Amino acid sequence: MKVNYKEMLSKYKSLIGLVLLCIVITFINPRFLTVSNIRNVLTQVSVNAIIAVGMTFVILTGGIDLSVGSILAISGASAAFLMKSTGNVFISIIAALIIGACIGAINGIIISKGKLQAFIATLATMTIFRGVTYVFTNGIPISGLGKAFMVVGNKRFLGIPLPIIITLIAFLGAWYVLTQTKYGRYVYALGGNEDSARLSGINTDKIKSIVYVISGMMAALSGIIVTSRIGSAGPTAGSGYELDAIAAVVIGGTSLSGGEGSITGTVIGALIIGVLNNGLNLMNVNPFYQSIVKGAVILIAVLLDKRNNKK
Repeated sequence: MKVNYKEMLSKYKSLIGLVLLCIVITFINPRFLTVSNIRNVLTQVSVNAIIAVGMTFVILTGGIDLSVGSILAISGASAAFLMKSTGNVFISIIAALIIGACIGAINGIIISKGKLQAFIATLATMTIFRGVTYVFTNGIPISGLGKAFMVVGNKRFLGIPLPIIITLIAFLGAWYVLTQTKYGRYVYALGGNEDSARLSGINTDKIKSIVYVISGMMAALSGIIVTSRIGSAGPTAGSGYELDAIAAVVIGGTSLSGGEGSITGTVIGALIIGVLNNGLNLMNVNPFYQSIVKGAVILIAVLLDKRNNKK
């Protein structure tokens, strides 16, 4: 049986890129491959990876969600406020997830029922809910959350940080939904051709609304982890996180046009960004140059995506 190397390279390009990146960084600085550093990278990646999991659903339908950073901020602030008010970790977490889901539902309704472009709709809600977070917190971080709440972002189970375990659960859940359920097939169908999906009997408005609810909940979950890790919730939390999430999805091979991609590729994309950030830090690269390098990687990924779409 003849092996099609070109097809294999195209299929596994993100994974190959991650492996090569790890090899290069290890060659330059052997400290990269230590257990403690790998654990640190995975913990740092967890927040972006969870947001990117939700973003994958949105982009697969041909949409975009620029509001995830603001959802992270207001969900984290809400969890912190409730934790200080009630002292109940469970109530704080559930309330934050519900808030994230509700904001996602607002995005979905505006886009599906209001027929507004996803970019414009989520750009507006990004600004609105960032402002709401500032008003809610008076521009002052909410701290003093207690040890019980700090467990979510800092506890280890069998030596593995809890954020990594949460990320793995989110990944497996999303993988199952997209590959093993009717809803997952509808998400791909909607992204492939919305008109055809509608004519075939799929409730496209419902499918579209739900993906934004999922995205909102994933952003809220990341907000809980961030707030727990640092022990406070500030109004600027999550700024720019939407760009990293979109980058992870695109680098992972999901098409910005929708209908093509995988949750596995997204996690690999998030790892590439995390490894790149960690490697540049180990090499003591100026943070200003780090932004340039990361931007260049994103640009290359988008150009490759456009090239593949043309083919």
